[in-house]
Amino acid sequence: MRSISPTLDAAQESASARPYVDVQVSDRIADVVRLRWSRLYTGSETDAYNAAAMPGDGSLLRLRVDPAGPSLRYQRTASPDELSDYSPWTQVASPIANAGVALAANGAKVLRAHVASGGGSVRVEESTDNGATFGAAVTAATQGGIVWIALAVKSTGDALLLYSTATTVYGVKRTSGAWGTPGAWPYSANSITGLAVSHAGDYNLAIAGTDTSGNPRLWPAIYGDGWDVAVDAWLLLPPIAEADNGSGVSFKAPALTFQGNAWLLFVEQYTGPVAYERPQWTWFPATQSYQSAGWREPLPFDLTSAFGITVTGSAAHVWLSTPAGVWRAPRTWQPLDVSADVLSLTLETEPAGGGASITLRNDDGRYNDLANGPYSSIRAGAQIEIATGFSTNAGTELPVPALNYWIQGWEYASSGGEATLTLHAGNVWSLVAGWRARRQYVWPAGASDVATILTFVFGRAGVELVTAGTSTTATTHKPAFTIHPGEDGPRAARRLLAMVPDVILPVDSFVYLTEPQVTDSADYAFGTAHPIARARYATAGLAANRVQVFGNGVVAQDFDWPDLTDQFDRLRQVFDLNLDTQADAETRAAIALRQESLSLPLGELVTPVHCGQDIYDVVTVTDPGAGLDAVDYRVAGVRVRYSREGRTPVYEQRLLLSKV
Repeated sequence: MRSISPTLDAAQESASARPYVDVQVSDRIADVVRLRWSRLYTGSETDAYNAAAMPGDGSLLRLRVDPAGPSLRYQRTASPDELSDYSPWTQVASPIANAGVALAANGAKVLRAHVASGGGSVRVEESTDNGATFGAAVTAATQGGIVWIALAVKSTGDALLLYSTATTVYGVKRTSGAWGTPGAWPYSANSITGLAVSHAGDYNLAIAGTDTSGNPRLWPAIYGDGWDVAVDAWLLLPPIAEADNGSGVSFKAPALTFQGNAWLLFVEQYTGPVAYERPQWTWFPATQSYQSAGWREPLPFDLTSAFGITVTGSAAHVWLSTPAGVWRAPRTWQPLDVSADVLSLTLETEPAGGGASITLRNDDGRYNDLANGPYSSIRAGAQIEIATGFSTNAGTELPVPALNYWIQGWEYASSGGEATLTLHAGNVWSLVAGWRARRQYVWPAGASDVATILTFVFGRAGVELVTAGTSTTATTHKPAFTIHPGEDGPRAARRLLAMVPDVILPVDSFVYLTEPQVTDSADYAFGTAHPIARARYATAGLAANRVQVFGNGVVAQDFDWPDLTDQFDRLRQVFDLNLDTQADAETRAAIALRQESLSLPLGELVTPVHCGQDIYDVVTVTDPGAGLDAVDYRVAGVRVRYSREGRTPVYEQRLLLSKV
């Protein structure tokens, strides 16, 4: 149940309370701002290894290899918003290797690095004045055949340099101004095709290459700095992008930054009949840990580049750079408040879905030009935050958090001189439904628990999964599981949820994986202080009152004996070779029977709106007319209706009931 104040609680129980709905539209998806790129600079520089960074003064620093030579070129733009400030490149080193370059900034401290001629060492220069001037270059690492490098610097000046040879990644730290001894990662690869690093608690990495079987991979990884991972320890995480050996697809040139969220770009290369080198970009929410690796399905970027796009940022914008281009996108947003224009709305939340319909007044045509007018935030995919509350003695009060939906479409209506705009939106399940597997994903038995695989599924839609009140089964059962090409997110999630006693509870832009317990206490009471307008209470038999589970050499059963006695045998059979112990089979039987009980419809309540009501809450119902005295039910669905149209205003909620 969402949080409400005592005065809001008193208002929703009062017959004289004045309804209030708050509707805000913002250009976000799952609380992550949608980056809308505008190109500020277009040049004719040759595509090559490149890097970019933004120090504390807001200048844009760019570094590139000029293949003619090759030489190192540097550009510092004090006001990158102004096209006229993009000064010519300055040559700062020659000759150098035709290999990776790196820039890192933190406050006024800037480090820039390149691979010396011959590829045998990495040379690093330092600036303490936002990249305006640099000291003499020092050798930070010496190793034959260096190709890719990456840098991250902390506010203290301590830093990490990553570099790679053909098959190995090395890390070397700078502490108190002195570079230490390089150390190789503890993993194996057939090739390394790109490195990126950014410090956020730990040194967070992105590594492109191929595994020991030659399969292309883009791995997130962590080099520990004592946050989630021990100092100097390596942790390789499940791939963000993967392809099969021989497919013609490969990945290279990643770039990573933390600007509110983690933003990652990389190049997907295809060498088949219609070859391409297409940058891709992805992210995960700011509240999510890097270790959870819940990355959104990568999106293509409208550019062809063999060496990739560098990403950096400031408080106001995320910036992209290639040798011949600079782009920026606002990372802040201004919510559009349409509350005063709401004529009616309907909100629905169900166990695996839900949506909203909001009708706005348009009698003066204010919403007729959404693309160019002040209401341009209204567009497909935009986030709508809706809170239903009341005007109280303390002012307008709303529950926390609001309910989030995402626009799927809209329609105009005109009749009798009246005009309206109706927005149609889906809840978080609509985001998950928009993801379909691009390839086959396989988890071998014993590799990942159900909660971890669900994190991947929801993450691919940009939705963070939170484990709070999660069952032991969800965090310990590690099944063999396959997501097939073309399978959508909800179907994959349902197959996983069938293995555990947990449900998905949407909250804000997150989903919680939580187990509803038979022993859960009631969150609220209806029929006493909070009146019931009308109700319907049902009694029905279970769709299945006996469950048989067939595992790998084990069989288990569970029974609802009272229902079986009434209805005779209604059998549900479960076949799952992941179950190889009797205890696991018996647990699954109990889970299946519990799911039958939770899905049993037991009627509905229609009441004045409870502003914080959520699906899966337990409520107590007292209704003398139906002979009910403090009977507990679980909320299986919530529908809220608000309307100030017509002669009779409406502000009510309908609660679907099920067993606790």
